[in-house]
Formats: sequence, structure tokens, C-alpha cells
Amino acid sequence: MLSNASKYAIRAMLFLVLHSDKKNKLGSKYLADALEIPEPFLAKLLQQLVRNKLLSSTKGPRGGFYISDANAKNNVCQIIEEIDGHPMFDKCFMGLDRCSEENPCPLHHVVVEFKENLLEKFQSLSLKEFANDIQLKGQFLSLKTTD
Repeated sequence: MLSNASKYAIRAMLFLVLHSDKKNKLGSKYLADALEIPEPFLAKLLQQLVRNKLLSSTKGPRGGFYISDANAKNNVCQIIEEIDGHPMFDKCFMGLDRCSEENPCPLHHVVVEFKENLLEKFQSLSLKEFANDIQLKGQFLSLKTTD
């Protein structure tokens, strides 16, 4: 359902919520390595998020990307909409152009409640809340082992 770009952006933002702040900024190369994401692609995504004020950054020798308190209040839907350019939850699960309540695809009534519940969660939980959940439950953002 999510594009690779959205998945990468969400993973990077959650990693930044957990590991960065105004005093501890992370570079795109470090993030790409830690999350096993192609660095040039990730750098473009991060710049797009900065331009649209979902992420903060500074330039220079001590520069990098970080999550400000304001950024941490954003939600996952904002990231998806910024990266993919449209609400993914309005799309047909089967990829049909004319799927709707009035003209449903074969799976429409099966997935509509799932999509609504997912949308509600993605809109109601901030990045900070997701990060807190990651820490509490020991979830992971990468399969890469750290020493």
C-alpha cells in the first residue's frame, strides 16, 4: 500500500525521533547506512521533508537532520501525503480508477474498514508517540545489527 519512498521517509523520521535533537544531528549518509536505504534517494526525501517543515536541518560541519519538538508532533499521514503527493487511503486496494462506495471493486467492502482504521491511527498518533511505542515494545526500524 505504501510506496518505497514513503516507507523510507517514515523509517528515517522515526529513527530521527529516537536518535536526534537540535544538539545531536545526523547526516543522510549515517541514516542511510543505519537504515539500509540508498543514500542519494534518502537525501532527496529528507530535503523534501525539510522544505515542507516536517523535518529540521542545519548546514555546516556540525549540521545534519534532526527532529524538533514541533516536528515530533507531526503524524505519519503528513509524511505519506508529502512524499506520495496524495492521500493513499483514497485509492482502490486493487488499483482500479473508478472504485467507490457507489461503484465498488470486489475487495472494496472487505478493506474499507481496515483503511479507515489505519488512517485514523496514522492521523491521531504523533511521531513522538510512535517512537515511545518503539522504545516500550523493543520494535526495530532496521534488520542491521548494531555493535
